[in-house]
Amino acid sequence: MTETVELSFPMSRSCPLSPPPDYERLRQEQPVARVRTPGGWAWLVTRHADVRAVLTGPRFSSDRRHPGFPRLVPGQGMNKQLGPVLVGMNPPEHTAARRAVLGEFTVKRIQALAPRIQEIVDDHVTAMLAGPRPVDLVQALSLPVPSLVICELLGVPYDDHEFFQERASRMIRRTTPPEQRAQAVEELRSYLDRLVARKEQEVTDDLIGRQITKQRETGEVDRGGLVSLAFLLLIAGHETTANMISLGTLALLENPDQLAAITADPSRTPAAVEELLRYFSIADAVTARVATEDVEVGGVLIRSGEGVIALSAAANHDPEVFERPGDLDLTRNARGHVAFGFGPHQCLGQNLARLELQIVFDTLFRRIPGLRPAVPVAELPFKDDAAVYGLYEFPVTW
Repeated sequence: MTETVELSFPMSRSCPLSPPPDYERLRQEQPVARVRTPGGWAWLVTRHADVRAVLTGPRFSSDRRHPGFPRLVPGQGMNKQLGPVLVGMNPPEHTAARRAVLGEFTVKRIQALAPRIQEIVDDHVTAMLAGPRPVDLVQALSLPVPSLVICELLGVPYDDHEFFQERASRMIRRTTPPEQRAQAVEELRSYLDRLVARKEQEVTDDLIGRQITKQRETGEVDRGGLVSLAFLLLIAGHETTANMISLGTLALLENPDQLAAITADPSRTPAAVEELLRYFSIADAVTARVATEDVEVGGVLIRSGEGVIALSAAANHDPEVFERPGDLDLTRNARGHVAFGFGPHQCLGQNLARLELQIVFDTLFRRIPGLRPAVPVAELPFKDDAAVYGLYEFPVTW
């Protein structure tokens, strides 16, 4: 039986481009360990096989409203105005809700967006080249590209991007006081409620509009459900990809030989994207659950009602699955990673994220071959205080 350890979670990184060193130690010595979180005690699962078992196990719930669900910030999941979001549902509710929108994210439909995504990326790289140097890559490219894409997909006015980006930043920052986090959630929920209401009056050809049409064909429009869906997709659709653009660009610049190989042969970019996703695993604690029955994981008994954090960053650095996991190797087959989760809750927008990253990296390094960081890595402001890892700023020049 694993003993309780005096470890707290989240854990600190000693190197900004690597997971916390405690992950490796726990995976080797105590792969299922009790840790203290800001909301109480939870189990930390760090081996790849065990993480996948938790994420597919029927005795683990995604319901964030459950009192035993791991809370990494005070007041997390306690907002009652926002209905259950897709990531917090369980079957059969989750199965039906996901099936209703799954067609919007097929490979074929996402590939159809490629010309528009390319246009958006080109416009922003052109603006970078025409502007002063150095330039903050986060504001010039990383944030606006996925924000524009998800806004167009959902039918959200991009002119409002500063409003929702600021609320999203407040929500995912661990240092945000609970009342300010709740206020950000409510402000964004109210904004989206008004948006959906307008689309009910005048249906538009976008994801939300198409969902309204489908719901009317079978019954009444579930405005609350559409608001929750738009809330999730708007936040997840820009925040995660934006951080991966910044971190991926930095990692590629720090590995010039590997960068040169994919620049010379863009057919290598998809594999490079998978490796970057594995390497960083920026949303490593999103894959949290709560046990609904007593269940054994990795030889450890987890009691009903106890929270579990299935760490994707630890799983993606498991040497049993990935040889030399601490090395960034853009030639490796990293498709077994769980950066997008695993099982029924695997990220709905993963095809879109992959396509955006491929287009950004191919375009950025082709058009600005002399790109380089404008400050040392040690001086960059990393998001150590956020639920999704990344960079607050990334000055670059050429």
